[in-house]
Parts: sequence; structure tokens; C-alpha cells
Amino acid sequence: MRFWRHATGQRLSADPPTPKRRQRIDHALRALDGHLSGASYRDIAESLFGSDRVAAEPWKTSPLRDATIRLVRASLALMRGGYRRLLRR
Repeated sequence: MRFWRHATGQRLSADPPTPKRRQRIDHALRALDGHLSGASYRDIAESLFGSDRVAAEPWKTSPLRDATIRLVRASLALMRGGYRRLLRR
């Protein structure tokens, strides 16, 4: 259908987000809620990934810490107007 619309010059609809991207957006929005309410990165990571998984490694060098920080940064960018990128093709 997308090919036919492209061939006939019609407007293409946006692709639906993949399950992995939907999960990342969900995690980013949850991270934003935690960040705006004053939660620490560690608290946010525990709510997203589980406290057992966070406690399994030293926090300062944990990949979950880096992922949490990236999610908070991404969510702040979405909040500041980046959400419009979700609507583009």
C-alpha cells in the first residue's frame, strides 16, 4: 500500500513504531516522570529494570546507569518539542 501511494503521489503515512521503539518511548516517559519528581538515577533505574538487576553490578560502572541517563536525556528532549519527530515518516 505504501508503494502504491508513493507511486501515485499520495501522502505516505508514518510507519508504526516497532515494539523495541515503543518500549524505549515507554521507558523514556517513565524516566521523565521520575526525573521531574526528583528521583535519583538509581531510583529510576530500579523502577525501570528492577532492583535485583540494578544491585547485581557496581552502580558507578553499570551499563544500566548509562542507559538510565540516556533515557532521561532523551525524555527531556521529547518534552522540549522533540516529540514531533515521532510523528514524522
